[in-house]
Amino acid sequence: TLATEDQTVEQMTTIDLSTAAREAWETVDTGEATLRVETDGQIEAEMCRLLTIFENLFRNAIEHAACGPDETKATMSVEVGATSEGFFVADDGPGIPAEEVDAVFESGYTTEQTGTGLGLSIVETMAESHGWSVEIDTAYTDGARFVFDTRPEITG
Repeated sequence: TLATEDQTVEQMTTIDLSTAAREAWETVDTGEATLRVETDGQIEAEMCRLLTIFENLFRNAIEHAACGPDETKATMSVEVGATSEGFFVADDGPGIPAEEVDAVFESGYTTEQTGTGLGLSIVETMAESHGWSVEIDTAYTDGARFVFDTRPEITG
């Protein structure tokens, strides 16, 4: 339902971005992976949907870390930080192949045999419900980096 409904968030509150990221991290099986939060900024958002964004991106990073060269979650690192237009979530996993970048947000798209292909579609839907956009930073070469344009920008 989340991936297909086009509902706009009507009541947003000021949320501490680092608190939301850490709260979402606690709900995902992250193994020995680590989270770095490089911002103390605040954002206008609907908390449940923001948590859904983080949870799906964290889960996606952890699941795809097992596809990387060392095939282990133990060395995975995820970072959340601010940009001048919003925020980003980056990981140091295997990254997204250039030929797949245009398809990863499509509902049902997956590279895993047991995957649903809904995680990143839900991320995009939740971002759009806030009036935000999300893109993959194709210039980032250390893994995958998702950049959210949330203007008006994060304060603090």
